[in-house]
Amino acid sequence: MSKFVAVTACPTGVAHTLLAAEALEQAAARAGHTIQVETQGATGTRNTLGAEAIAQADAVIVAADRAVDTSRFRGRPLLEIGCESAIRDGEAVFRKALALAAAPAAPKRNPALPEVVAITSCPTGIAHTFMAAEGLETGAKAIGRTIKVETQGSVGAQNALTAEEIQGAEVVLIAADTKVDKSRFTGKRVYETSTNAAISDGAGVVRKALAEARELIAANPEAPQPGRGPARQGPYKHLMTGVSHMLPFVTAGGLLIALGFALGGIYVFDDAHKGTLGWTLFTIGAKSGFALMVPILAGFIAHSIADRPGLAPGMIGGMIAASIGAGFLGGILAGFLAGYTVKFLNEHIHLGRHLDGLKPVLILPLLGSTIVGLLMFYVLGKPVALALGGITFWLKGLQGSSAILLGLLLGSMMAFDMGGPVNKAAYAFATGLIASEVYGPMAAVMAAGMTAPLAVALATVMFKNRFTTEEREAGKATAVLGMAFITEGAIPYAAKDPFRVIPSLMLGSAIAGAISMVLGCQLRVPHGGLFVLPIPNAVLHLGSYVAALVVGTVVSALCLGALKRPLAV
Repeated sequence: MSKFVAVTACPTGVAHTLLAAEALEQAAARAGHTIQVETQGATGTRNTLGAEAIAQADAVIVAADRAVDTSRFRGRPLLEIGCESAIRDGEAVFRKALALAAAPAAPKRNPALPEVVAITSCPTGIAHTFMAAEGLETGAKAIGRTIKVETQGSVGAQNALTAEEIQGAEVVLIAADTKVDKSRFTGKRVYETSTNAAISDGAGVVRKALAEARELIAANPEAPQPGRGPARQGPYKHLMTGVSHMLPFVTAGGLLIALGFALGGIYVFDDAHKGTLGWTLFTIGAKSGFALMVPILAGFIAHSIADRPGLAPGMIGGMIAASIGAGFLGGILAGFLAGYTVKFLNEHIHLGRHLDGLKPVLILPLLGSTIVGLLMFYVLGKPVALALGGITFWLKGLQGSSAILLGLLLGSMMAFDMGGPVNKAAYAFATGLIASEVYGPMAAVMAAGMTAPLAVALATVMFKNRFTTEEREAGKATAVLGMAFITEGAIPYAAKDPFRVIPSLMLGSAIAGAISMVLGCQLRVPHGGLFVLPIPNAVLHLGSYVAALVVGTVVSALCLGALKRPLAV
């Protein structure tokens, strides 16, 4: 017979707290074990666990849907779950607790090292990366755990984890929407989730990581692991990995082309200007920067699927796509084709221990590149090129109601989840079209993406009685984020009052996108916000573009003022 202690707690502190306690007590009685359950409810703590009971317990169960201080359980085997799990299947919970109690005692860890180490990463490496890190740090503190978070952002890894910190941590938590290299975590318990989960419930994510993380197997660190959280896996994550690596090439290439036009005029690429500074800058941007966009996109999609052996077939497939006019659609297809082809070959080709070392450097790149190249040239490339040509012709000829509808759609998508999958889908679509010299959707997307946070900031000034003092102060930072095209700056306001804020922001962003499209605005760079507008030729029809941004911002701000209720004084 084993002895257990438990704590149950839910946000309201009533039904779920007591139901979870009763379920655990009944399951313990049926299994022939003893348990003492402390309930933390709205009326206070009942049946408080004493130090002696905790010391004698074989394991501790915390069934909670809110933050619970677990510091008094240090040194005891601890199982953290949600109330619903205890209510639904108390016996399964006890089996997990028994297994935890029977496991060999972990070696004593250095208390100076963090208990949890984490990595956060998003496709652009800006807002979501750091908001997720803040969410995890706040959440870990709330439940009495120490954590160190490495951010893999647009400027590289910051607050990097050391080998000693990784070795000493109880668990590795990865909150990412792109592929993260996990090779250094082999043998550690790893839990994966999305950046949005870390932002919205950092404490819950840390609790789940501690309870559900599973050991990362050395043989295949990229294989799906049991206990994986609600991370975005599959095609979305692979595509976003490719897009995140492609963005710097789009930005650098677009700005260099714009500078070339500024110095040498719109015909700077002619041989008459050869050797001039403008011609040179244009050539660097167009012939080098833009030329690498599609191969990089395809290569890192394949890398995300099949790890390093997929990189060469993916990039070669991307080069073929660019050369035959299949553009970014062909690049996406080549990336997925290369990734899954190489992954299949890797899983089914077995050369023995002594020859397996040839697979990643010879066998897989050769076979993968051959298969992908032949399929792109003889089967898939031409249909995709025709499809892209049709889309490009249609987009370049958009006028009137068609342009308005596309602008409305892209604009509303940008404000719907402000950095989530819908927002990123619109952004990836517009960014990819830059490679086909279609710049209108990119202008609409960036205008709409800036509109949401700028509208919130404007509303905090125009309608002060609708916002708290803290929200009005935060509005200043939100304005700066909006000017930098970081839509995520509006998330805290949307999370607090989604049914009023999100529709208001979607309306203004849709209008900004529609005006930008119908007035023929074009944008050559995929990021930078207002800070890239002064660069000559970066934006076509700059005055109209600014007007679209202003109108969309004002509309959303007025809607916020109309829908949000004045705060009680």
